[in-house]
Amino acid sequence: MAGQVEVSERLLDYVRSVSLRDDEILRDLVAETAFMPALNAMVTMPEEGQLLAMLVGLTGAHRVLEIGTFTGYGTLCMARALPPEGRIVTCDINERWTRVARRYWERAEVSDRIELRLGDGSATMTDLLAELGPETFDLVFIDADKTGYARYYEQALTHVRPGGLIVLDNTLYFGRVADPEADDPDTKAIRELNASLLVDDRVELSLLVMADGITLARKNKRQ
Repeated sequence: MAGQVEVSERLLDYVRSVSLRDDEILRDLVAETAFMPALNAMVTMPEEGQLLAMLVGLTGAHRVLEIGTFTGYGTLCMARALPPEGRIVTCDINERWTRVARRYWERAEVSDRIELRLGDGSATMTDLLAELGPETFDLVFIDADKTGYARYYEQALTHVRPGGLIVLDNTLYFGRVADPEADDPDTKAIRELNASLLVDDRVELSLLVMADGITLARKNKRQ
């Protein structure tokens, strides 16, 4: 059996050339985000956005919850994959970033499928639970502050239906999770979350060695 292939820039360029189906709107959004100093690393990679869209389709999702909007690349990809009556609730703390997102959602003609809520992610999830009740979302995507991941995950388990999917981004955290010398709060938070997910029998689990690490946690169906 072959081992894991090392993904060089050359190989990544090849993968994109034979599988990536982005368009002018998505490319323009990536380009605009690249001009935000020290923040362009936060944008969803194009191939990850395409994966998110496929996961929306595979799960038959009608209702999606996103924690961490940034400039809205992942939001746009998932909104496009929803059926016409589908909706995505996305939340972020930064109005400046989401102003960029809104422009591209409107340009892509999916803004009617997106509800943006500004404010603390955990508080927004609490509000949504009070408004909608538990198990009302088909898919939850978490890509926000890393020290909050454990809390967001627990809340997501309440929000997502049995058989629904929780997707967590950055679960390899620039490779720092495997570095014993890395003990900053973000790395420690992701490392501890990964360890807890391994023994969490409430979900099926797969950590994809893609982008910066993408963890799929499928909530077990009731027996």
